[in-house]
Amino acid sequence: MQRNTKSQARRVAFSGMLFALAIVLSVVEGIVTPALGLPPGIKPGLANIVVMYALFTMGAGQAAVLVLMKSFFVFLTRGVAAAALSASGGFCSLAVMLLLLLLTRRQASYLILSVMGAITHNLGQLAMAALWLSTAVSFAYTPVLILAGIGMGTMTSLTLKALMPTLQKLNLTN
Repeated sequence: MQRNTKSQARRVAFSGMLFALAIVLSVVEGIVTPALGLPPGIKPGLANIVVMYALFTMGAGQAAVLVLMKSFFVFLTRGVAAAALSASGGFCSLAVMLLLLLLTRRQASYLILSVMGAITHNLGQLAMAALWLSTAVSFAYTPVLILAGIGMGTMTSLTLKALMPTLQKLNLTN
């Protein structure tokens, strides 16, 4: 019983560290993005690396908790509209990645999962914006966000792929 409690406490502590890392990456992204000269609404998606890591190492439930916690943090720091956009993008992205993992029997590459997740994240946010604004005019931005999803999703997958061997050697999740 004590071992189970210890591993559960370790899992909760590690989840807290992942959440903190996702927040730090979001803050860094907010500082760096304007300097990159990206079009409005396009960000590198650095915090999504943490969500994908959680999905692969801790499971879908933990990844969903991270998406929820990130959205709550956005609510606290940027308000209801930003939180709704964060949640809609995050949960759409996670759902597509889970579906792809299920359909491919967990054989989908980081690249496919990340790019499809990034595109779906953007489309989920567009859908929420259309709902929030009561107009479909936001969908005119779809081609730009699909291209951005391909580019940023590729960057995210390459970063995660480069980090995973080291993170696996550290054996952080056990």
